[in-house]
Amino acid sequence: MAEKNIQRVKASELELKEKVVNINRVAKVTKGGRTFSFAAIVIVGDGNGIVGHGLGKAREVTEAIAKGIDDAKKNLIKVPIRKGSIPHEQWAKYSAAKVMIRPAAPGTGVLAGGSMRAVLESAGVHDVLAKSQGSSNPQNVIKATIKALTLLRDPVTVAENRGISLEKVFNG
Repeated sequence: MAEKNIQRVKASELELKEKVVNINRVAKVTKGGRTFSFAAIVIVGDGNGIVGHGLGKAREVTEAIAKGIDDAKKNLIKVPIRKGSIPHEQWAKYSAAKVMIRPAAPGTGVLAGGSMRAVLESAGVHDVLAKSQGSSNPQNVIKATIKALTLLRDPVTVAENRGISLEKVFNG
C-alpha cells in the first residue's frame, strides 16, 4: 500500500543541497596488508518538500560521496508539508529501526536526532517532533524516516479521494 503514495521526482530541474550523514571506513585484510574502502550515506533535498537518500562506496572518500549523491538523486520523493510541518503523525519501521514523526507548533524547530534531523531538514520541514527507537544504524534510520515521509498523506488529496469539496475542508 505504501508504494502507491510515492511521488517520484526528476532531479534535473531542481536545485538540490547535499548533506553527508555518515562515512564508514571498511578495512579488508589481504596478504599485502590492509585495503581501505569507504561508504558514504548522503541526503539530498531542495528544502521545499523534496528529499532523497543514497549510498556510495569507493576507495576514496570524495568518490564515495559523489556516488552517494548520484544515488540519492535517483531516489527523490515528494513530501507533503503544511505550514512548515507535516500534516499528521506517522510511525514507520525499516529493519530494526523504528521512527515516529509528529507535527509541531510553529517555532518549535526540528526536534530530531542525528540522521533523522538531516532527512527532515533537507525535506524542508521546519517544525516537527521526532523519535527514533530500536536500531541507531544511520542507514536504517534514514530508510525508516523516508518510509514515514512517503506514508504521509496531504489533507487536500484525502478530501478529494473521499469526495468532499475543498471549501468544506478549509471553511469548516
